[in-house]
Amino acid sequence: MADDADVIIVGAGLAGLVAAAELAEAGKKTIIVDQEPEQSLGGQAFWSFGGLFLVDSPEQRRMRIHDSHELALEDWMGTAAFDRPEDFWPRKWAEAYVGFAAGEKRSWLMQRGIKFFPVVGWAERGGGNAIGHGNSVPRFHITWGTGPGVLEPFVQRVREAEKRGLIGFRFRHRVNELMRSGKTVTGVRGDILAPSTIERGRKSSREISGDFELHAQAVIVASGGIGANPELVRKNWPQRLGAPPRRMITGVPDHVDGRMLGITEAAGGTIINRDRMWHYVEGIKNWAPIWTDHAIRILPGPSSLWLDARGKRLPVPLYPGFDTLGTLSHIMSTGFDYSWFILTKKIIQKEFALSGSEQNPDLTNKSWRQVLGRATSGIPGPVKAFMEKGEDFIVEAELPKLVARMNALAGGEPLLELAQIEREIRARDLQLGNPFSKDMQITALRGARAYLGDRLIRTAKPHKMLDPANGPLIAVRLNILTRKTLGGLQTDLDSRVLGADGQPVEGLYAVGEAAGFGGGGVHGYAALEGTFLGGCIFSGRSAGRAAAAAVG
Repeated sequence: MADDADVIIVGAGLAGLVAAAELAEAGKKTIIVDQEPEQSLGGQAFWSFGGLFLVDSPEQRRMRIHDSHELALEDWMGTAAFDRPEDFWPRKWAEAYVGFAAGEKRSWLMQRGIKFFPVVGWAERGGGNAIGHGNSVPRFHITWGTGPGVLEPFVQRVREAEKRGLIGFRFRHRVNELMRSGKTVTGVRGDILAPSTIERGRKSSREISGDFELHAQAVIVASGGIGANPELVRKNWPQRLGAPPRRMITGVPDHVDGRMLGITEAAGGTIINRDRMWHYVEGIKNWAPIWTDHAIRILPGPSSLWLDARGKRLPVPLYPGFDTLGTLSHIMSTGFDYSWFILTKKIIQKEFALSGSEQNPDLTNKSWRQVLGRATSGIPGPVKAFMEKGEDFIVEAELPKLVARMNALAGGEPLLELAQIEREIRARDLQLGNPFSKDMQITALRGARAYLGDRLIRTAKPHKMLDPANGPLIAVRLNILTRKTLGGLQTDLDSRVLGADGQPVEGLYAVGEAAGFGGGGVHGYAALEGTFLGGCIFSGRSAGRAAAAAVG
């Protein structure tokens, strides 16, 4: 049977689009199939904040940040903590990716029109020792235009190739099977879903209107992870993080269902590191939801006081923005699946940002006027909307009323004791009378403000929370938010899927989150942030180039 294309790509997200663009540049004919309607082109990346991990960039140097490939690789390996035999290829991918981030990544992206916000963010600060988890320096580069800005150049290139007849789209095509001839993958078979005009990100119908079969010399799986499938998340939940949360809210659209992982495994692919995943602990319920249990993540500065469900302060070094999975593990050890921030108006004005393109209209719209307004007009508009409408926010001038409302929001037995919380805050406030402190969070705040970017826009000047001049007081209930699959289909450096014998499955590639962002888990146990979009780009580029060279 004649091939319908040289290559079929399953998934029209960022990784798939990057692979398609590379194939088009090589003159290969590609079909992209996706179960969602055309208006969801770009997948999860559209909703992202657009953060990218770069090493020793001009943006860093302008902010007086001294970074290097050696330091970044040390941070990556200390964070990944690779310790399994199957980590051979993830480690190779990690070495290659850090080299890419310290080398041509920025220039390659800028050649395609991507630009960066000048202030570099400092995510996952660690807080332990030098060989452990965390970024030693700020490396989180925000794309000008956020997630849509990352997608734009690749969508443009793919659409141009579509006009030239090199790329065809098959939206509302859901793959159920990877077809094989012998041990070689030769195409895809599945259902045609009924047309849908549903808004981007909303749950689309699974009504079947027909079936399809497409043939090619190679198939690239670019279908994403399991973040919107709570059943799979709980099934793969690692024991090291405690029991799975009873309640989770969802940080990705409904279509991130993990279906293609099992389908690819049935075709001979190997999945590794199923128990490695990346979920956030600063989730809040979206007051204007788009997908099921729609969650937004707070991107906090380091000043908020973090309390568990019973009002006990989280231990060192579990401060906001320091160690995501360390904090998740601790919270789950408390027997509850939520925690609390207590902060002031001064803190929220400077330190609260919300993850996602729709929560950052100034950056998404590439408006310097709006950016300056964010810096000068007090509480950012999207944050203020959550304060007024979000179910997880409480604002009160007096601590007793704040604590009473916190207990009411949690429901059931009152778990928070006013006297205990007041003692925690007063003890913390007493530490601010001197330039010295035994409170390591105060020391960390002062250290953060030594970085120009934090002092300008991300870290409030240390102040006493119970001083009315700094109020009102604000409490935020923080929920567990599902996000990323860190394990996935095992691949070599050409993104070829490996079988149980360690050899490539002929004609089969995997990219992006489906491949653990490279190798079946380039991040190991934990991520440094700004590395998910970058992993999609790097693995998609590798697969596109390798497949282009392999097909006739």
